[in-house]
This record gives sequence, C-alpha cells and structure tokens, in this order.
Amino acid sequence: MTTKKPTQTDVARLAGVSRATVSYVLNGVVNERVLISEETRQRVLAAVEELGYEPDARAQALRSGQTKTIGLIIPDIHNPHFWQAADGVEQELRASGYHLLLSSANLSPEYGEDVLKELSRRRIDGLILMSSDIFQSEGAQKILAQLLKRRFPIARIGDHPSIDCVASNYELATREAIAYLLSLQHRRIGFIYGVRPEWDSLGTAPLPDDSPGGMDRLLPYQDCLRAAGLPVDPALIITCGTAIEDGYRAALHLLKLPARPTALLAINDLLAIGALRAASDLGLRVPEDLSIVGYDDISLASYLVPRLTTSSKDEVRVGREAVKLLLERIRDPERPHQRIDVQARFIIRESTGPASS
Repeated sequence: MTTKKPTQTDVARLAGVSRATVSYVLNGVVNERVLISEETRQRVLAAVEELGYEPDARAQALRSGQTKTIGLIIPDIHNPHFWQAADGVEQELRASGYHLLLSSANLSPEYGEDVLKELSRRRIDGLILMSSDIFQSEGAQKILAQLLKRRFPIARIGDHPSIDCVASNYELATREAIAYLLSLQHRRIGFIYGVRPEWDSLGTAPLPDDSPGGMDRLLPYQDCLRAAGLPVDPALIITCGTAIEDGYRAALHLLKLPARPTALLAINDLLAIGALRAASDLGLRVPEDLSIVGYDDISLASYLVPRLTTSSKDEVRVGREAVKLLLERIRDPERPHQRIDVQARFIIRESTGPASS
C-alpha cells in the first residue's frame, strides 16, 4: 500500500488558508497586492513541515522558466584530476542553490558530441564544458554555434575566444619543471604523452596531426631543451593511452633504451604512477636512479612513496570560478565575454633528484 504524497491543498487545509496563499508563501511572492502576515506565513511553513510536503520541481521549473540545474561535461571519468574540477563546480553550485548534471566525454570527440547533443536537449539553465575533445568535432561545433546563437549560457574550463572561460595551462609550470631538472644535471629527459584511450600501442614522434590536449606540456618541453642546447630526441617522446597501465608500458619502453633517460615527464599523475611502478620493476630507485615528474597534483600524489613532484592548476578553484562566470551570464546575458586566468604551480616533492652518473 502506497502513501499518498501531500499536496498544496493538504497544506492549505491544515494551515487554515487558501491554496493560493500556500503558493505565495512557498514561492516567496510578496508585493502590495499580496499581503501575507508573518503569523500566516509561519502557519503555512509549520504545515509544510508537519506533512512533509515537497514542491514539485518540474512544476516550479515551468513557472519560473528555470530548472536550477547546470550541466558539466568532463573529459574523462576515470581521471581524479577532472573530479577535482567537478568538486569545485558542485561546491559553488550548491552554495548558489543549483544542482549538477554531470557527463563524461570519455576522451572521444564523437562520444563528446553525443553527450553535448543530449545535454542540449535537456531542460538545464546552463552548461560548463571542460572537455577539449568536444571542440575537435565538427558536429559539436555546430551544436555550440546553435546554443550560442540563442544565447544559451555556456562557460568553458580552458581557453576559448568567444565563450566565458577560466583559462589555465601548464606552459610556465613545464618550463619550471625542465629548468629544475636541468639544474639537477639531467640531460636525457623522456616525455610520456598519453592523451587518448585509443592510443593503446606505443609510438614515438612525429605525433598524429590531430593531437589533442597536452601540447601546453610538449611544446615547452621541446623549447626548453633547444634553449639549453640539447637535442629533442624523438626516441624520448612516446605516445600512449591515458591509464596507469599505459604509463607503465611507456616507461618500460623508455627505460629499456640503450641510453635510457635519467628523468621522465608524464603529462598526468596517473601516467607518472605507472612510471613509478615500471622503474621499481626494473630495479631503478626513484629519485636516486630516475626522476619522475607528473601533472595535476591528484590527492594520491602526495601519499605515494616517494611523494610525486608534479604541477597543480588548483582545479577546485577553477571549477568554482567557472560557475561564477556562468551564473553571471545567466543573470546578464548581454554582458561582454569574460576570461579568468588561473596560474599553475610547480610542486617539488621527493620523486626528483640529481641525475645519476
């Protein structure tokens, strides 16, 4: 036997007021034509509490034109780095009375396009895009253009010329990391470039023409080596997938070279964790025999043995800033495009040390 959910009529009957009065109280309607005493308001709220009445969210959305729900598309549901941004988004949304609808693009332009299409059909008040893969899809570009044409509120975590965005990249942090490794006398520095799941077979430079994210790490890596008078050795740049296992296999490949690198940069912490295991399996000590640098500063990074040298964009803050931009756009659709820059930090821990002879 199911219990009937209480209605506004039940609340009105218990409080001894009209149903319209209940609606006015619950929706915060107060003006010169609707005079509701504080005593009446308290009676209505007490009746709501006693009956356990909950307003119909769908009906409220139809009346107000807002669902109080924001969509977020992250690149990869398996990487804790993106969960940090999602955490920041949810914190700020909750503080502002909004709910989060989360989706993952699974590091695939095609899947990301499908996710974007699905979210654009839902009743949401705005959308935050974190996945760079979406912007590589022609179909997704068309959907975005349509959304922007009808002034649908959108914010981007990452740089964008025409959408409100929170821009943060690892270029300067990478330059700091390379400068630090060079100061420790490292001259053969390997680079693990894992950005797509389908890159399940190891490869070396040159990279595919459609290489996605990670260029803010690869390009300064190459520039810094050249500036130091060192060659950019294609054999030391390896492409792979995005998981820990991919980092493990890529590191094994690099560390078995006749002239192995004395340091490795992996473009995220998961790949760096795989590299740590590969070094251990080959009997190499970190950092005595090999230095390892990751990116993203996931929570696990500071609890590894050794603690991982890495870089951080402070993704929780990035997520919160993206929500602020989006809510401002919802409040004022006509305002100029806004951009917030968040500087990444290079964090030295225990996984880096002087180059072994």
